[in-house]
Amino acid sequence: MKINLAAAKKLVGKYRDKKGALIPLLQEVQASYGYVPGEAVSLIAGEFGIYPVDIYGILTFYAQFYLTPQGKHIVKVCQGTACHVMGGKELLDYMADSLGAAEGKPTRDGQFSLERVACLGCCGMAPAIVVDHDFYGRCTIQKVEGILGKYRPSKKAKPGL
Repeated sequence: MKINLAAAKKLVGKYRDKKGALIPLLQEVQASYGYVPGEAVSLIAGEFGIYPVDIYGILTFYAQFYLTPQGKHIVKVCQGTACHVMGGKELLDYMADSLGAAEGKPTRDGQFSLERVACLGCCGMAPAIVVDHDFYGRCTIQKVEGILGKYRPSKKAKPGL
């Protein structure tokens, strides 16, 4: 699939002469595309006079960056010790089935991506999940359904029905 680089070119112009701009630039590129496309990496490398491998080093070091398209909403399910003991694995399995999502891949409708994470750092709230940047604790299967419902597109009634 060919990527339209207009947004990336505009962002490169915004950050070109700023010191320490690479990570903020990559964050904005990801915000524009939903991930950091390889074509954008090549463009940035050329404009900044660095090797693409240096950019990939940053992208693979920080867990916030994605190299493949993701769902509109990223759901992270904690699998740390406290969350595991309190049912984190069962939550992950349930959400994978409920969403029809394989870990790291977007759902068919493009609304969600599901990730297993080692620890979210909120063990006192186990089991915990994060949807986008919103933390939820003491999750149960019933609670998760309500949480995910907040992020699903609303179904509007068809006119005349």
